[in-house]
Amino acid sequence: GRPSMATVLPGQEHQLNGFLAGEAIAAGDFVYIKQSDGRAWRASGAAANEAARARGVVLQPAVAGDGVTIWSGVTIHYGAALAPGAPLYLSGTVAGGLADAASTGGTQEIAYPLADGTRIKIKNL
Repeated sequence: GRPSMATVLPGQEHQLNGFLAGEAIAAGDFVYIKQSDGRAWRASGAAANEAARARGVVLQPAVAGDGVTIWSGVTIHYGAALAPGAPLYLSGTVAGGLADAASTGGTQEIAYPLADGTRIKIKNL
């Protein structure tokens, strides 16, 4: 299914508003804010650089120029058959995605699956 919010009434402290998408972003993509243009771009753990500094997840698809809301510190519906409690890292191969192993730039755990194996808790990023 499509990633969606599972936290009931998340507070303002869990969202970043006022950013525009720098490229097409899918629901569930983790993003970073590019310093040169202040826009949200899909994060990547392929290298230890700016793109590896994920700020959270976007839950509504966007095209370049659309406004986006970036969420962190929340629980989202994300997938199926995820290993509860297993650390998730920024993917080094899929821009905006997560992986179950660290990558060159994605060395810190940014989320973990909850007991039901379908929701993930995103850390405060």
